[in-house]
Amino acid sequence: MSTACTHTSQIQDVSPSTDGCEECLQMGDRWVHLRECLICGHVGCCDSSKNKHATKHFHATNHPIVQSIEPGEDWKWCYIDKTFV
Repeated sequence: MSTACTHTSQIQDVSPSTDGCEECLQMGDRWVHLRECLICGHVGCCDSSKNKHATKHFHATNHPIVQSIEPGEDWKWCYIDKTFV
């Protein structure tokens, strides 16, 4: 049985904050894939990246939903409900 996301009402009309992971760009580091916070537009690196900034952003802000901003990918993830949106 899959769980439905109960946080979709928090999604905002956002634009990506940067062309790459905000924190990795500041550090001069690299990332694997990018995720955009659908609450504030923060761009962070995925959990396959060594710094995991998208997940760190969730833990710091409790903003629950990110979407992949990788070319050809069209999915959203809710950290709280641990399900695709």
